This record gives sequence, structure tokens and C-alpha cells, in this order.
Amino acid sequence: MFISDCRREFYDVIVSQRVLLLVASDVDALCACKILQALFQCDHVQYTLVPVSGWQELETAFLEHKDQFKYFVLINCGANVDLLEILQPEEDTFFFVCDSHRPINVVNVYNDTQIKLLVKQDDDLDVPAYDDIFRDEEDEEEDSECDSDGSEPSEKRRRFEEDVIERTMKRRQRREWEARRREIIFDYEQYEYHGTSSAMVMFDLAWIMSKDLNDMLWYYKNTQEESEVTNLFLRMKYVTDIGILQRHVSRHNHRNEDEENSLSIDCMRIAFEYDLRLALYQHWSLYESLCNTSYTSASLKLWSVQGQKRLQEFLADMGLPLKQVKQKFNSMDMSLKENLREMIEESANKFGMKDLRVQTFSIHFGFKNKFSASDIVYATASLMENIEKEGPETTNFIKALDSLSRGNLDKLHQGLDLAKKQLRAIQQTVASCICTNLVISQGPFLYCSLMEGTPDVKLFSKPVSLCLLSKYLLKSFVCSTKNKRCKLLPLIMAAPMDVEQGTVIMVGIPPETESSDKKNFFGRAFEKAADSTNSRTLHNHFDMSIIELKTEDRSKFLDALISLLS
Repeated sequence: MFISDCRREFYDVIVSQRVLLLVASDVDALCACKILQALFQCDHVQYTLVPVSGWQELETAFLEHKDQFKYFVLINCGANVDLLEILQPEEDTFFFVCDSHRPINVVNVYNDTQIKLLVKQDDDLDVPAYDDIFRDEEDEEEDSECDSDGSEPSEKRRRFEEDVIERTMKRRQRREWEARRREIIFDYEQYEYHGTSSAMVMFDLAWIMSKDLNDMLWYYKNTQEESEVTNLFLRMKYVTDIGILQRHVSRHNHRNEDEENSLSIDCMRIAFEYDLRLALYQHWSLYESLCNTSYTSASLKLWSVQGQKRLQEFLADMGLPLKQVKQKFNSMDMSLKENLREMIEESANKFGMKDLRVQTFSIHFGFKNKFSASDIVYATASLMENIEKEGPETTNFIKALDSLSRGNLDKLHQGLDLAKKQLRAIQQTVASCICTNLVISQGPFLYCSLMEGTPDVKLFSKPVSLCLLSKYLLKSFVCSTKNKRCKLLPLIMAAPMDVEQGTVIMVGIPPETESSDKKNFFGRAFEKAADSTNSRTLHNHFDMSIIELKTEDRSKFLDALISLLS
């Protein structure tokens, strides 16, 4: 059931209860969690936080805690499946689900007792009408009833014949209704996409309660930048949300324009600005950032010798010495940095990179520390998928959560270092895949598989890293290929998951086109292909377009996908 008043129907209900928070492992979920934790701290709400990275962990966490808790808050998990069927809870258990995954399961939508959905009301959900997908069983009971009165035999025969005709008509109508229902459900569930971020829903709740802070606003901003980095949402939605954010930023940060009411130098300040679409360039060298940013790497085709020459020409056109661009950005001459953005933008237009300037927000901690929202997204995502074992399974989640707080800048800097390694690994793998023609057309889609022994292959056994690699590879492939048909195809990417168990992780992403609506059809396609071939798959991720598959079943699974999508 959709909640219309988050404060009254959600927060006021749980504020006096013990609550279990089940939080998915993505940046949006972490930011929504931080906002909700701040609200809980204000009102002394007792809660337990459990990170979950997939359906199996969600089920395990619920089974372990169902006797201690009656109120569960699920962040970025649970909306797109039938929760009651999976978890089998008691009738006095209640779930509050704040999830950006779409489409929302229809059983969750129409369950008005145990499932409460925290969804922004202006989202275009297109949920089917109740009567089109649910039907009362009274008709069936009537069908099974027989007349047993004491009327004349001829009268009984005539009534019997009428009943047979009526039942036949009802059965036919039921078959037609069921066929129409299957069609409606298929159309509704065919594509997977993302709605309004969970952090935005939580920030709106804090705003309604007049408890919104600058920190909460920054968490909300990070989720918008995540959608830009990972290409989750429509560009128009991103621009609209930027406008909403800008009004909140002006409201919270207007004091620093007035000298009498200016903030102290160690305070946190958020500013709206136009910046360069270059990954981590303020914490890296400009040269490394140009080489390892998806947009510039794909536009200049840096995997080729010709692309490297174009990069040198690009730097020469700006008049920047190599010695300056190859050292840390903070160490560059101030005279060069003053007009750097204008110089880069002017030269970028000449080299066909017209979208190098973007609208974004930055955060200042006093005079020394300045970070853009994309810096935080890269750092937090890298911390969550750090492949170096440093303790229990939840260590990475806790570190990533802590890195969002301004008091933990050491963890944030650690995340930035990991993000640089991740971006280097992604660009090297993209260059290798394109130069060795690993991206092949399978008819209805492109396919690329990383082999065991590939450098950094362990990193790409993680879902977010593999998704980033897939998006960067598809963007680069579209820029490199001359085949117009291939430019319009989606991509399936596979990487070794567990060599001992013989499994691969596979992800499907939609085509790289300007008009792309970011809707992904691979989730349902994967399910159908697995069912038709009895392939041993594990649909454990909250994104349906990410699956785990037995290596020996891969060929028949792909054959089924090709025939299904052709």
C-alpha cells in the first residue's frame, strides 16, 4: 500500500517502537540510511542496522531478527518482489519499504495491512488496476454448486442445460480474463528501471518535520550524482532534481553571503557550480583524470595510438605544459588553475566534447577540504566493493557509511584512492576488450566475457564495478565501431565470480543512445532463458538484470537468450 503522509503513517508509527533497518549496498541506500539515522537520533528511536547485499542475506536477516522486531524498514530492497511470499512473516509484522527499484510488485501495492510503500507520489508508476489483476473466487464457488431440489425431471433437465451453458460461459470469460491478466502483468513487469531516489524521499520527510540539515541535503545530493555517474535516470529527471536541490541549497547556505552572519571557517558549506565532467580531477592529476574518465576516453578513443595523439593535441590546444598536467591538481600553478575550466571547455568544443561542463554541487569543510558530489559517489562505491579482506563481511559497508560523515575524512580519502585504482582498472580493461575485439555481436545484443586471469578480474566479480565497466565499455564501443546497427544494441557482460564453484556473474545494460529511457528488459529475459533451459542461475541481486550462472550452462543460456530476443 502506498503511503500518502510519510510523517503520520510512517514516522509517527515507528518513533515509539524498536525498528530493524535493512539497508542495501548502494550509495543511494547509504545516504537514505544516514538521513533516517539522524532523525532517529533526534527522537531517540531504538533501531538495529543490518546491511544486506542480496535476497539471501535479506531472508537470513529477517529470520534471525523476526522474534525481536515487529517493525522493519527496508531501504532500496524489497519493492520489486512479493515480500510476504518470500519472508512468510507473522500477521503482526509490518514492513516499511523505501525503494527506488521499479516496477513495484503488484501484491505489495495492494496489500493494505503489512506492506507500506514510501514512494514519491508524482512518480509515473503505471500500476495496473486492482480489478484487472485480482478476482474474487465467489464465481468459482457458484460454479461448483448443483441444484438438488425436487422439481419435475423435464424442469430439472432444462435448468441443468441452462446451468451448463452458464458455467461454460463463465469458464470462457475466466480464461479470457486470465489471458488478459498475464498480458497486463507482462507489460507492467517487462522493463526494470529506477524511480525517485530513496534519499530524496527521506530528505522530504525530514523537511516536512523541519529537521532537515545541511548534512542531510548533502546526502541527498550524492544520490543525484550517483544517478549521473551510473547513468540510472533520464537526463530530464536529473535536471529537474538539480533545480529542486538548488532551492534547498540556497535556503540552507544563504548566510555566507552576509558578512555579519557568515559561517565559521570550519563549518560545512554546499555550493552550486558548473564543473568539469572529469573524474576525481581535484584529487588526481589532470592527465590521469582525462585518461580515466569514461566521457573523455571514449570521445578521444584513448585506447588507440591515434587517440593518444589527439590527447596531446588537446593539451597543446589549451596551452598546458605536460609537466603541469601530470602533477597533482593541487600542485599546479595558480595562474593556470584560475582559468582552467574555461580553457578546457573551449578546447573540448573543438574536439567534439560539447558536454564536458556539467551542473553539480560541491562541499567545503573550512578552507582546506573541498569535494564534489561525484568524488563522494566514487569513493563510497569503491569502499563498499573493496576486494581487500579487512575483517567481517560488514566491514566495507560500515566504512562506506562512515565515509559520508564529515568527521571521517580519512576514510573518504581512502575511498578516493580505491576509486582511482578502480577507474584505472576499468579503462585498462575497456582498452583491452576493444583492441582484442572481445565485444561481439550475438544478433539482438552485444556480448563480452572476461576470462579468468584477466588483470583486475577479481574486482569485476562485484556487481557495481561490473556495471560501471559495462557502461564504460558500451560507450567506448559505440564510439569506436562503424557498424550503425551495433551502436543501437544493448550489452551483456560476464566475468568470473567464483572459480572453485565454477560460477560467473552476468549483467545486462540497455543501449547507449541519447533517446534511451534507461529501462532494462534483461531481468525478465534472464528469468525466462534460465527457466526454458534449466540453467543453474541465482537471482540474488536486488537489480534483476544481474545474475549468477554456472559456467558450463553459459552457452545454452545465451542460445536461449538469442532466440528469445530475436
